Amino acid sequence: MTYCYHIETDRCKGCGLCVAVCPKKVLELSTQVNSMGYFPAYQARPEDCILCAICCTMCPDVAISITETASDACP
Repeated sequence: MTYCYHIETDRCKGCGLCVAVCPKKVLELSTQVNSMGYFPAYQARPEDCILCAICCTMCPDVAISITETASDACP
């Protein structure tokens, strides 16, 4: 099985909680604003992600998800 990591950038307020709790320091805040005027989080180093889902748990806006997929391609 393959896992897909996704951040809904327009839902993210850029609070930085996910960035602070990531054990592998995968996440950073973007330098570009989203449609709501916030600097959203993004995966700066996706190859280092261990899919622990701590970021998903910490996100107050439920903007981060990790889903299991049968194919190798993420939507």
